[in-house]
Formats: sequence, structure tokens, C-alpha cells
Amino acid sequence: MRGLCIVHWFFLLGLVFLNHGNADPVEDKQALLDFLNNHPHSRSLNWDSNTPVCDHWTGVTCSADKSHVIAVRLPGIGLSGPIPPNTLSRVSGLEILSLRSNVINGPFPSDFSKLKNLSFLYLQFNNFYGPLPEFSAWNNLTIVNLANNHFNGSIPESISNLTQLSALNLANNSLSGEIPDLEVPRLQQLNLCNNNLSGSVPKSLQRFSRAVFGGNSNLSFANFPAEVPPVVPAPPSKKSSNGGKLGETALLAIIVAAVVLGIVAFAALILVVCLRRKMEDGVSGKLQKGGMSPEKVISRSQDANNRLVFFEGCHYAFDLEDLLRASAEVLGKGTFGTAYKAILEDATVVVVKRLKDVNVGKKDFEQHMEIVGNIKHENVVELKAYYYSKDEKLMVYDYHTQGSFSAMLHGRRGEDRIPLDWDTRLRIAIGAARGIAHIHTENGGKLVHGNVKASNIFLNTQQYGCVSDIGLTTIMSSLAAPISRASGYRAPEVTDTRKAAQPADVYSFGVMLLELLTGKSPIHTTAGDEIVHLVRWVHSVVREEWTAEVFDLELMRYPGIEEEMVEMLQIAMSCVARMPDQRPKMLDVVKMIENVRHMDNDNRPSSENRSESSTPLGSTPPPPVVGTPQSTSQE
Repeated sequence: MRGLCIVHWFFLLGLVFLNHGNADPVEDKQALLDFLNNHPHSRSLNWDSNTPVCDHWTGVTCSADKSHVIAVRLPGIGLSGPIPPNTLSRVSGLEILSLRSNVINGPFPSDFSKLKNLSFLYLQFNNFYGPLPEFSAWNNLTIVNLANNHFNGSIPESISNLTQLSALNLANNSLSGEIPDLEVPRLQQLNLCNNNLSGSVPKSLQRFSRAVFGGNSNLSFANFPAEVPPVVPAPPSKKSSNGGKLGETALLAIIVAAVVLGIVAFAALILVVCLRRKMEDGVSGKLQKGGMSPEKVISRSQDANNRLVFFEGCHYAFDLEDLLRASAEVLGKGTFGTAYKAILEDATVVVVKRLKDVNVGKKDFEQHMEIVGNIKHENVVELKAYYYSKDEKLMVYDYHTQGSFSAMLHGRRGEDRIPLDWDTRLRIAIGAARGIAHIHTENGGKLVHGNVKASNIFLNTQQYGCVSDIGLTTIMSSLAAPISRASGYRAPEVTDTRKAAQPADVYSFGVMLLELLTGKSPIHTTAGDEIVHLVRWVHSVVREEWTAEVFDLELMRYPGIEEEMVEMLQIAMSCVARMPDQRPKMLDVVKMIENVRHMDNDNRPSSENRSESSTPLGSTPPPPVVGTPQSTSQE
């Protein structure tokens, strides 16, 4: 009996250690399951009672010791109806709650007062109604965004108790009454626009710009300090003693200066023309020396009938000889060949991709070009023409003046560098995702891009990302995997690039997202010449906790985007899952990125319905949250 008791004790001890090893917060898990199972939603989640919450459930973040849930982020998953009572309020350690951009209605949940640790609350773009809550229940609230709902009644004076509050957005509701005198010393961002507020702006809030109170027709600014633009005094007029006429000395000086300037300008023009001609001759000569001269390309009798093949709808009017006579400069040497910027005699500018190591014959090459050339999508760089001969295989594209995403992100790292802001990076991400998703529907759903990387992503006319170099892996020789930036995009399962599948594109896109977020190349070296793989590095940081160390320092200057960056990081991490079947489909990736922020309808298929209340990315935003009209802060 004593032996059995000892065995039983060890068994129980083993269960304790097993549960501690799994570190699954059981109570929080059940509360979240109750919330999801009782709240209708249109997008499926991977929340399952049989899987651990921490590190697995979409939108859920746990504490470092995995003892409790600290963040729930479920933007844009189609939640509808009121929040079920006694569900989320049971996640007692919750610090971050984001349910923005859903269709949630009903009054503000009264049981949220139990969430004593709540610091960040994002409920904007829903259909909540009724009065705002009494904020005295939360001492740690730092950011509150309840904009674009149907809240009514007055603004609670209890907001003054939020000593940690730095950002408050109540815009686009139906709030009425006077604005209370809010003595919140840490408040840096405020937006009360487009309500029914009346009275005058209290003195405590007059440090903010008038713009944050706009759209309240009954609000008085009588006591508001005037915003006087700086007055630049005009220079005193200098009249000559002869009634305002120029003296002879001054007139002579002007004439001499004009003559000197004319000579300098003429000399500079001659110098520029000479340098340009010399550069063009040199570059064109190098290009022809490499094998693109008309004589070499069409010298063989079997290639005499080869010609430049244009696709339907292409407006270009030049032939092969025009193209090969053009002045050219090297844009870059990539995985599948060298890209040139070619300037024709009529000033037409195109990009010519000169392929290397093509492993198929003319018929297969032409068939593949027909597949690629017939892809018409705003987020796919359109192939305009191609050429095939025994010695040369060329592809012709439009020229993008802004260069590739890689050049924009990594180029010109100096004092005069223009940082790539978060809005631009969002457009690049969503555009590229839509383009790849469309490519995956082509050729019966069998087409693979095969070479997704930052240098193959450009900006279209609407400033969204578009992808180039489509499907070349199937016609090229098998590539080894040297340690290079290009190999950093390659999925672990890809040993022969000709056999890459669509999940490998998802992996490469995930690497590109990490590059976008971190500002680091997929494979780079440290100051000590240590080779760093971006995916492994991000994994090592994320394993410890979500920290700002991951994100590009250039993004840190833009306030209010932390949650969006974390959500994008979660998407990227799901894309770079080691096992291909654990990665999402590109269509699902598109939806996830769209839910990071309401995107516009101008750069996507019209069949997908969007919320009319969404703020289009790139359009005129609502009045800012911060105290100056020019700055923006979006959660």
C-alpha cells in the first residue's frame, strides 16, 4: 500500500510538471473559447481546445512564463453582435485588447471593469452604442481608441483619473454636452472630431490644435488661443536718389552678370551633352560586347526569322534592332539574369531582362511566356514582349522610376536618406500579397512565382506593391543555394527551384515582410562578419517576448503604429513556418494584411465588399489624433 501511495504521488508530481511544461493557462483558454463560441464571426480561427494557447492561437499573446494571456488582437475577423458577458472579462491578466474593424454592437461591456490590467484598448470601427464607460476602473490605460462607433451621451469626467493615458480617440461618434476639464498630464494625442459637443474647449485641452475638435458645430472657440501664422517682415525698400531709377553702375553690373551666367550655362550644357554621349556609348558598347548586338543575335541562319514578340494591348512601337541600338545601363544582376534600363531613340524607356541558364527549348519557352504575358493584374508587373534565339532570351517590361522595394528600403543609407514610412510599407505589402495571390490562381491554380524577393517588387501607379519575374524557375536550370541575400528568401524544403510549390512563395513573402518590418536583409553580416539569417534572428527575439528590438528604427518615429507592426509580424511568422502545410494560403494572407488596417477599394477586385466606414489608406485621413493638423496617429 505504501508503495502504491509513493507511485501515485510521483504520478501526480509528473502531471504537475507536465502541465507546467505545457504552460497552458487553462482558465484564460476556456474564457477565450467561451467568447469565440458565443460570438458569431465570419473568419475562422485556429482556436482549439486540443492545442495550446500560447504561441499557437492566432491573435493571442501570453506572458513570458506562459502563465496567463496578456493580449488578444482580433481585428477584422467579422465579429458581429454584442460581446458575450462573462467571457473576455475572465481573462484577468489582459493588457492589450483589440477588436477593431468588426461589426460588434451593443453597449460597452460593463464587465470589462474587471480587467484591472488593461493598458491598450482598441474598439474603433464597430457599432457600439450607448454611453461611454466610467473609466475609474482602469488605472493602467495608456491608449484608448473608441472612434467610429455610435456612442452617445457625455464624455465622462472620470477620464481625469487615467494618469497613464497618452492617447484618446473618441472621434466620429454621437457624443454631446460640454467637454470636461480633463487634467491628464501625459495626454499627447487627442481626437474628439465629428461629434455633437457644445460649450467651449476647457483650458486644460487648449494646448491641442483646433483640428482635433473639428466637426462639432456647437463648440465655441471664443476663449481658444488664436493660431497666428508667423509674419515675415518685408525687406525695406531702397530707392536711389534719382527717383527710383537704377544707377549706371548697378545697370552695368547686371549686364555683366547676365553675360557671365550665359557663358557658364552654355559651357555646362556642352559638358553634359559630351558626358552623356560618352556614357551612353560606353554602356551601350559594353551591352553589345556582352552579346546583345544585332549582328550577333541574328547572325545565324536558324535565328534569322526570330523577332520580338509583343503581347496584345502593348502600345510600344519598336523592333529588335531599335531595342539593341538603345543606350543602356545595368540595373542589377539577379538570380535569373541581368536587367538593363534601355532608352530608345524616341525616348521610350523600358527594362530588358537578359536571361541566363534557360533550360527549355523554344516551344516550351514561348508557351511559358504566353502564360506569363497574359497575366493582367494591377499588382503584377506586366510582361510587354519577349525574344528567343539560340544565344539570347530577352524579356521586356515597363520601367519603374522609383526602383525596387529593395532599393527603396536598403539604398541611400545616409543623412539625405528619405525614410520609407509605415503607410508606404503597408501599401507595398498588401499590393505584393494581392499580386502573388492572383498569380497562384493562374494556369489552373498551378502557377508558382518562384522568386519572391524585395528586388522583384515595385510600386504601381497607385503606389501599391506589384511583383515581377513571374514563374521563371520552371524554365531555368536548377539552382544551388549559396549563402546570399537571394537564398535567404528560399523555403527550407526547396532544393530544386524548378520544383518549387506555392507554399514556397508564401515563405518567401513572409521573409520579405520580415525585411519590411526590420529593415534588415534576409541574410546579412554583423560588424564582426557573422552571418545572420533574418528568420532565425527574428525567431530568437520573438521567443523571449514581443520587443521593439525587432522593428526598423526608422519606423519608431511614427507614433501609434505599434499594434499594426506586431500584427504584421504575426502574419510574417505564420508565413515562414518551417513545414509547408502549416503556412497560410496567399489569399488568406491578403485578408490578414487587409485587416491590419482598412485598405482602399481602388487597388483590389471589386467583388470583395468593404466597410463604407473604413478610412482608405492613401486617401485624406480623418482629423489627426495628435495636437497638430499635419501629424497622424493610427492604431
